[in-house]
Amino acid sequence: MKPAVDALADAASFLHVGSRARNTCQWSIARLWPWLRPFGPTLLQATFCATIGASAAILAPVVVGRVVIDHILLSQRVSPAPDFGQQAWTDWLAAQTGAAPLFAACALAALWIILSVICGTISQRLFSQASYMSVGQLRIALFARVERLPPSFFDRMPIGHVLTRVMGDVESLSDLLAGLSSLAGSLAPFVIATTVMLGVDARMTVELTPFILLAALANLAFRRLTGRLYHDIRDMLSQLNAYLHENISGIEIVQSSGREEINLSRFVALADESNRFEGRAVRIETSYYPFIDSLSYLAIGAILWIGGAHIANGATTLGSVVLFIQFSDMLFRPIVALAEQANNLFRARAACERIFQLLDHEEALRCPDVFLPLPNFVRGKIEFKNLCFRYPDGVEALSQINFTVNPGESVAIVGPTGSGKTTLARLVCRFYDMPDGSLFIDDVDIMQISPADIRRRVGIVFQDFHIFAGTIYENIALGDERITLEKAMVAAEAASALPFVQALPNGFATILGDRGHDLSQGQRQLLALARVIARDPEVLILDEATANIDMKTEEIVQDALAKMKVNRTTIIIAHRLRTIREADRIVVLDRGRIVETGSHDHLIAQGGLYKTLYDLQK
Repeated sequence: MKPAVDALADAASFLHVGSRARNTCQWSIARLWPWLRPFGPTLLQATFCATIGASAAILAPVVVGRVVIDHILLSQRVSPAPDFGQQAWTDWLAAQTGAAPLFAACALAALWIILSVICGTISQRLFSQASYMSVGQLRIALFARVERLPPSFFDRMPIGHVLTRVMGDVESLSDLLAGLSSLAGSLAPFVIATTVMLGVDARMTVELTPFILLAALANLAFRRLTGRLYHDIRDMLSQLNAYLHENISGIEIVQSSGREEINLSRFVALADESNRFEGRAVRIETSYYPFIDSLSYLAIGAILWIGGAHIANGATTLGSVVLFIQFSDMLFRPIVALAEQANNLFRARAACERIFQLLDHEEALRCPDVFLPLPNFVRGKIEFKNLCFRYPDGVEALSQINFTVNPGESVAIVGPTGSGKTTLARLVCRFYDMPDGSLFIDDVDIMQISPADIRRRVGIVFQDFHIFAGTIYENIALGDERITLEKAMVAAEAASALPFVQALPNGFATILGDRGHDLSQGQRQLLALARVIARDPEVLILDEATANIDMKTEEIVQDALAKMKVNRTTIIIAHRLRTIREADRIVVLDRGRIVETGSHDHLIAQGGLYKTLYDLQK
């Protein structure tokens, strides 16, 4: 079981929280304020309504205890305990309506209860509105941060972990804010009830304090026992999501290779580990809640015992004791509410830490303070000077790469698997950092150019291209307002994609499903080519653009590529060496180094690695 857990834990190493990160996350809940600030007026309105509702909720028991029981039923005209003006209100209401005092008192109590319910409902609604809107803004900020993280981050971080933070952890945070609003609704009556109890019978209030302190200590112990536990639960959920995403994404490979049972056993191991943490949490929770309930009943018993003694010596009244019994619920309700919300509170605190770990993650491409601009028209000269590159894990991918691609030239990069071909293409697109002075575009150091500017000028067709859910036109334009429908049609025609698009039921308005599964592999490839053509880049990179399509479709794609390469600097990465015979120059890589360079005929005549690879494909 442990190896299955460790495999995913290692992939998420950035989640390790050092001492500095823990100090930052300790106040992460307070850091929610920037997202709550726009809804400050709503929170103030909610607080005001909660205060009015709490006050009304307090006055209803005062009417029952002090007015109905002491004044009306027991006819105690003089009492050491205050009634906070409720007797006067009752007398006024009885005089105005001509009703009996008992009826007037009951009507007044009902009025306070109705006001409490109305204000409490409004307060809860306003709190909830501010909560879900602020959490929605936080999710947007988190998504924006994820979009700006460099590819090197996603090389190490499974997509499932990222999804857990953007969706699951933010949802837990929403539960936290909902719990806090519920807790705030209980704290207001607690404060007011305590104030009233001190005014009615300060001595009995002080004598009940140990029960409240004991409940508070129990809550503190519960927090210490479950704080780290809920953090572990969130981490396990993240690992489960990552493993689930990985297997569903590769379901065809899983089924074709018969790995269902193996994958199931690993998922069961992760699920068992998650269940172990959940089981510990359940055992703690089921011990804590009965303890708090028992304390509330013991408090009522203490009120009856102490209150009876106070009644006997005339220090208090029966109505005051009844009032204390009614208030006992308000004293313990915040503690019980905190217990009920503790699951959400501590789970959400762990989620909050993880959210801000991602928001605070400082990994980014290294950029100068001021970018050097590229000219309006890029000639397309690409120069590599002693380029050496290592991935963040320390693996050397390229070493001492020296060659120049002249403007308008077509250069093919070939070599065995793992020789560094795709890495070279990704460096030209500025997906990774590299040493200064090692890669130039039109004699400008690529490390001094804005990555966004480079990607506008360099078009790349990946082997594993992505089709988004949306229309054909949207998949070509990709949100670029400069690419009109007419321009998209021209690009599709240039990519030889127009015939199959026009044959679709709704043409360019045809909606594609997830990852374009309703298109063939060749059609998706042609759509990817049209996407690049529509942007009219000066430099074109083809990364195994025909690797996954049939021979007939490959001929169509090759014709489209031939049109695309005219007057463009082109770098072609290919395993099918027959597709690059017409390249102006071929560069052969092996283990990250250039071992041969020249034309096809020259390399064949040389009899080196290129000829070996070519002969293997005959």
